[in-house]
Amino acid sequence: MIRAALLIGLATAVAACQPPAEGEPVARVQVSGSPAATETPAPTASIASQVESACRSVIFENTPLTDCIAIPERHRIATALANGDGANLRSLAAFAETRDPLAIAFAVNAGMFDDDGDPIGYYVEGGERKKELNTADGEGNFHMKPNGVFFGTGDVWEIRTSDDFLKNVGERPQFGTQSGPMLVVNGRLHPEITQDGPSRTVRNAVGIDDKGRAHFVISSAPISFGKLARFYRDELKVKNALYLDGSVSQLWNPATERLDTGAPIGPILVVERKVPDDE
Repeated sequence: MIRAALLIGLATAVAACQPPAEGEPVARVQVSGSPAATETPAPTASIASQVESACRSVIFENTPLTDCIAIPERHRIATALANGDGANLRSLAAFAETRDPLAIAFAVNAGMFDDDGDPIGYYVEGGERKKELNTADGEGNFHMKPNGVFFGTGDVWEIRTSDDFLKNVGERPQFGTQSGPMLVVNGRLHPEITQDGPSRTVRNAVGIDDKGRAHFVISSAPISFGKLARFYRDELKVKNALYLDGSVSQLWNPATERLDTGAPIGPILVVERKVPDDE
């Protein structure tokens, strides 16, 4: 009896030391200490035992991050903005109500938007351009040049600066979203981003690695532009990475039943699972 009790106690202690499951939500805290976006389980039936998560939890310089990886051979990427009635979705929860969770690897907020939730920069959905490239100067993160475009057709996904996109991309992609600033440009940090600046909030971004995979990274705690950029450059070895947004950053990962809620968002990037006939 004593031996059994010791074994049970040892097993309990080991389990308590295990890291969280990949993609498992971590409580967010703003710099002020007040809670930010609330992360709650998806209201749909459990599918955790049916599909593999595309997301993994990592720690970079004591900051928890979730890295969700889209792989061309396994996934399709699309954008979404409105429901069937034409009204902007404004949340991942509203989007989740319209889709079969078994078909979705994950989804995130796609970029910056106006008060109505419409994108303020280039936006393509299903091969249809709904907003032209925004080359204007202005204030705010979007206009922190160089900004950039994340776009793709089929299994080829790219990130280019807005100037490069304007000059060298003539064919309209299947999906596209413009945001800013670029975090990493040709392997170097954005010229106006310091190593670890004072501006910290929950942030998310996207970068393409040398295998053509798209890494969608969202922080679970406040993070600076510089630290997020260095994670892409130094850990993921990404040559180009684009900032998507901050404070409103959200993730839906059906495989772990993570469905973030919070402030209204605009366009959405959707990573769908391919079925065998698609491959």
